[in-house]
Amino acid sequence: MTAPSPSVLFAEDDSSMRTVLSLEFKRIGLEVTAVSGGQAALEAMARRDFDLVVTDLKMAGIDGFRILQEARRRLPEAQVIVITGHGSIDSAVRVMKAGAFDYLTKPVEPEALAISVGKAIERKRLLSEIEQLRAQVRGKFSFENIVYASPAFHRILELVNKVAATDASVLIEGESGTGKELIARAIHSASARRNHPFVAVNCGALPEGLLESELFGHARGAFTGAVANKRGLFEEARDGTLLLDEIGEMSPTLQVKLLRALQQGEIRRVGENRNIKVNARIIAASNRDLKKAMREGAFRDDLYYRLNVFPIVVPPLRERREDILPLAERFLKSARKKHGGRALRLSPEAAQALLGYIWSGNVRELEHAIERAVILCPGEEIRPEDLPPEVRPSEAASASARTLAEVERDHILKTLEACGGEEAQAALRLGLPLKALKKKLKEYG
Repeated sequence: MTAPSPSVLFAEDDSSMRTVLSLEFKRIGLEVTAVSGGQAALEAMARRDFDLVVTDLKMAGIDGFRILQEARRRLPEAQVIVITGHGSIDSAVRVMKAGAFDYLTKPVEPEALAISVGKAIERKRLLSEIEQLRAQVRGKFSFENIVYASPAFHRILELVNKVAATDASVLIEGESGTGKELIARAIHSASARRNHPFVAVNCGALPEGLLESELFGHARGAFTGAVANKRGLFEEARDGTLLLDEIGEMSPTLQVKLLRALQQGEIRRVGENRNIKVNARIIAASNRDLKKAMREGAFRDDLYYRLNVFPIVVPPLRERREDILPLAERFLKSARKKHGGRALRLSPEAAQALLGYIWSGNVRELEHAIERAVILCPGEEIRPEDLPPEVRPSEAASASARTLAEVERDHILKTLEACGGEEAQAALRLGLPLKALKKKLKEYG
């Protein structure tokens, strides 16, 4: 099926000009609605949408400037080209400031018109695609698409719904792999900032100097390798949301600079001496106990209270076991699509094994276990033997008499052994940051 031709509303009170340019619009493949004045243009916009509006500036009664304003209000994605026989710098500036895509003077050359129209239609197409992508992202992270069955997670979403309507800073705490970023994205998608960027940075994944440059940007020549000016994530997230993930890993020096940025609502790029106003909603997330970090002097009290305006604690998967099977089914559906689309299902025995296992890597570990099972499963039903060894019933039964710490320790060591001692690979499989894995290895000796 062929795509419909782009549509143009053309308002021109000179009949000969209206005829000539209408033919030109048709020649370049547009569906034309030509009208003889401003009132007729308003009536046409009330009846249907257009991809493009082309209007003469000087017309009796309702002029082209009014048409431009109405088009921007009624058809926000439509592009507007203004044509005039009385061109001046002032009138050009006025219409461009009001949102016109282009400004052409009479007599209009066919080639110039075709180029301007082509660019305007392309911009309209890109804006439509961007809006479609935004709608998809909003849908993906809307409450209806978050899988859960537990009362605990229901309470979390009630909190998300309340705080999304505000601009309050949010601190999300919970173990690695519990879905803290998902919660942050849900807050953003339900907020008034949803049509602006959502930007996330892992504060534990970058060294101090690089993280500072990522957050605040840098000037050309600020350090070796800074070959051009660079905007920071605070600027990238303008009017949107900035997620500071693993905030507990941020160095004390950078904590001071972050606190200043939050207090003053402005940042300074590395290597510059001027301040830049910023407007991003801040959401912080941590798998560390920040109150304990404060007591130990590793995290600033004033920054903690600045971030912790609205706290949300995400419980680990072992404390919301009702969510295990709904999540497993969602991951199974995704993995089927990713790996060939076979009609796979969970056997009752495999489902029981999932329910009986203590997920130290939380939701992320469950997702990896399901994907592994989909890859290994030879038939149409996932059996316990397709699951990772530690999840199988024999392993779970022998673990039942042990403490959680013992189970976790053995699970980590077995995973590390399966990865040939490669800590980074084991951390990925466990759904843990490398720093967190190293810390647990140290704790367990």
